[in-house]
Amino acid sequence: MEKNNKKLAENGVWKDFTDAIPFLIPQLSIDCVIFGFHNDELKVLLSKFHQIEMWALHGGFIRQGEDIDDAATRILGEHTGLSGIYLQQFQVFGKANRQTFKYMESLFEALEVTPQVLAFFENRFISIGYYALVDFSKVNPISAAFFEESAWFDISELPELAFDHREIIQKALEQLRHALDYQLVGFNLMPETFTMNELQLLYETILGEKFLRANFQRKMLEMNILERLDKKQTGKGHKSPYLYRFVT
Repeated sequence: MEKNNKKLAENGVWKDFTDAIPFLIPQLSIDCVIFGFHNDELKVLLSKFHQIEMWALHGGFIRQGEDIDDAATRILGEHTGLSGIYLQQFQVFGKANRQTFKYMESLFEALEVTPQVLAFFENRFISIGYYALVDFSKVNPISAAFFEESAWFDISELPELAFDHREIIQKALEQLRHALDYQLVGFNLMPETFTMNELQLLYETILGEKFLRANFQRKMLEMNILERLDKKQTGKGHKSPYLYRFVT
């Protein structure tokens, strides 16, 4: 524990955050549900607290004079190393019994944070929920502040989560499923080129239902959102599938 505390102190984590507190909007935070698609599974990027077996969404705080959407974009960039991410605000979470401090108290005791940090977190917090859709292969997870590591988890196999983050993830998934019906959000989770089968697997995974191959392909092609490219090189001759990309 002392070794980790020393490392955090040397990195200036607590001093930097303490110095930043006067420039942050109190009792207001942003929580980001970062979705990725890999190995036919919908993934969520989470971070683990220092010295506590508890995971949480990537989030942060809004600076005085900073637009909320700009704050969310900044926070996502800090945690993923990406820019130009598809980002959607979907709900505000403000139940009186969120009890965020009960999770942070033991963490702060272990890490011996400053009184200013303790005072900042002692009050009730309202959180603005965003979900982000990213190309899994391009994300370079970055741990910061109170977290020691970041990792991807299957949406159906989440670890123990802090706060009300399980509820936030479920609400984000519901909004993502709804968005697939009327927005072309799927391409944000796909690589630049893909097969029709890979696209179908994405939709089936998110929506939790199976589609007839012919019907799905016809529907996608009728929408005039895909450009067909050369066949994928698989060594199977004429059976190789075509590659597609979204027309944006």
